[in-house]
Order: sequence, then C-alpha cells, then structure tokens
Amino acid sequence: MALPTLTHPTGASTPRAANLLTHRTQPRIAVIGGSLTGCTTALLLLHAGFDQIAVYEAAPHSAPRGGGLIGLEHPALDILDRLGIGQNEIVAYTSETVWQVTVRARQPIHTAQQVYPGRNTTWTLLHHALTSRLPDALLHTGRRFTRLDVRHGQPTLAFADGSHEPADLVVFADGRSSAGRRLLDPHRRLRYAGYTAHRGQATTENAPLRDFLRLEPPRCQYNVAPIPGGVDWTFYLPCSPTAYAHHFGAPPERRVFALPQHVGPAARAHVDEHAARLLPAPHAATVHATTERMAVPVMDIDAPTRMAWPVGHGWAVLLGDALAPVRPHTARGANNGIEQAAGLSAALTHHHRHRADLSAALHAWQRRHLPGAISAVQQGPALAAHLGLSNP
Repeated sequence: MALPTLTHPTGASTPRAANLLTHRTQPRIAVIGGSLTGCTTALLLLHAGFDQIAVYEAAPHSAPRGGGLIGLEHPALDILDRLGIGQNEIVAYTSETVWQVTVRARQPIHTAQQVYPGRNTTWTLLHHALTSRLPDALLHTGRRFTRLDVRHGQPTLAFADGSHEPADLVVFADGRSSAGRRLLDPHRRLRYAGYTAHRGQATTENAPLRDFLRLEPPRCQYNVAPIPGGVDWTFYLPCSPTAYAHHFGAPPERRVFALPQHVGPAARAHVDEHAARLLPAPHAATVHATTERMAVPVMDIDAPTRMAWPVGHGWAVLLGDALAPVRPHTARGANNGIEQAAGLSAALTHHHRHRADLSAALHAWQRRHLPGAISAVQQGPALAAHLGLSNP
C-alpha cells in the first residue's frame, strides 16, 4: 500500500519526508500517550538503542489510573518477555480455560470449554510493569497535546500549556479519542455501537475463581475472571445514546470512558436490575456488591487505510487504539498495539543501524500490520450480532 503525500491541516501539501538520519545520528521520537501502547513503544525503542525519546501523557502524575482485565496472546507476551516483563509479574492465574455458558431464565442450559491462546492480566498490573521500567526523565505527565505544526520543515508538537517540542517522528498512541487520528485521518470518526460495557471489580469470600467465564443470556454478555484479591466483571448491555447520556452525564462520543465519579444512581440501578433479571444468582450478587464501577461505550470506526504519514521532513504514525479502536469482544486492542509497536521498533532499528530507507521500512511495517487492524475492526460487529448486541 503506497504512502501518499500528507495534506497538512493548513491545506498545503508537504513534500515526501526525508530519511531521519539525514540531519542527525539519533532521531528525536515523541510518543503521545502514556498508556499501554505508548509505554511499550518507548521501552522497545530504548532496548533498540534509541536515546532521544519522550513520552507525553495528558493526565497529571497525581491522577488515579487503573483498568480491568486484558487478554494477551502469545506474540504480545513474547514481546513483553523480551522487555524483561515476565508472566510471573503480570499474570496472577495461569489458566487458559474459557467456559462459555448459555443462560436462559437465569439458569445455565449449555456449557462449552475453550482454550485461550494466551494469558489474562489487568491494565493496572501491566501499566505498572511498563512504567516502572521507564526512566523518570522520559515520561512527561500533564502534557496535553493540542496541535502538530511544521516549522522550517520540522514536525513540532504544541501543548495546552503553550510549550512546543520538535520531533522527527511522532508516535500517536493516545487511545480511542486520539488527537493524532483527528489530525492525520480526520474522516474516520468514532460512532456508538448501541451498547455499553459496564465494569467492576469485587472481592470474593468463597473459593477463588480460576478460569475465565463467559455467560450469554439473551441480548447481553457477562464476563468474569479472577484477578488478585477478587474478580473482574464486564456486563455488556444495550443502551440508547439518550440513556447513556442520562446515566453518565454526556453522550457516548464525548464520554468514551465513564469513570467511577460519572456512575450515578440511575446507572447503578440500570445494571443492578438487569443483573437480577438475567444472571444466575451468584453473579447477580457479585454485581450488586460492587461499590466502585466504570463503563465504556462500545464504539465503531471505519477501518484504517494507512498507519504512517509524512509530516515535513519527518513522520507521524498511529498505533493501537489511536489507529483503530476495536470492540472488546475481539480481545485484540492491547495485542494490536503491542505487536504494532514491536514492528515499528524493528523498522526504525533497520533505518538507524543499517541506513535502510525509512519510507520503504514504514511502508513494509504498514503492509504487515494494517490487515490485522482491519480484520479486528470488521470482526467486532459480527461477534456482537451473534450475541444480539448489534446496533439497533
């Protein structure tokens, strides 16, 4: 797939980007987003010998951050292992078993056993493992990216605090609401899929759960899996855009993550009522006992057609959810980001060490990873339709 010339937001077409090593032996690499994909990218580049890297995270250092269950397949686990992050650090329960249970009238009527080709961790465990390995001077929190300029041919980042930083390569790993995607690929907009993932974590007093359970009552899905100290659950329920705004204070396109402070009594009652009506009693009790909850509206987006753009004499790329948010049923969000980051590091390494042509290297990186991103985007609606969760 060819990499066309970028039309900059000013309307002027920029010339094809030069190789980064034309001007200096070490390119300046700016990573926008300090979540899983951004931190993985920075660590991979550090291990590859790049030393002019900065990670810019919009949230301040003091902001509480956490997340729920994440499935990592073998390729992603191998990449983390090569960074020194072994499974013993991020995986509490090594079971690969998934029990898929069809539920009717709150009772299981059919159970099937599957094997997941990977391991489960949590966002919190993995993020801590990544950030604890980043040099303190590399991660800049409270730096909200606002604009990408070209100054004298140089890509230049602008931030909400009025500061500017030059870069040769800008890696946008800034999640589902990516500012980079709005700049580089503005016609691809998020759109609500018509249902919401309600999430929570609860302590368990009885014998601990060891396997992943997927319960499928009519027109919903309930997933529960063990985490240190308890269980993590996700309850997918249909929800109109109007109801979502009522429950969480803003439309789904604006509030793409509903944090605990956004979950009011109406949202809690909505979930509790559906749990009592649809789930077996022990699982309904788990939901009811969960005090702190979050919610994520399930979003769709058009499949991407490219991953890299020339910007002046440099480049900008999209990774992970910034490139293509996928429905959580695919279990590909974190896996895509980690695998794409590893491929990008390999392309840049050959450019840096062996003077490989950067345009050709990025072209090959895009050709290798873009089909997987497209497939995951397309797979999500099909999986949801099977569950009766397609967009009404």
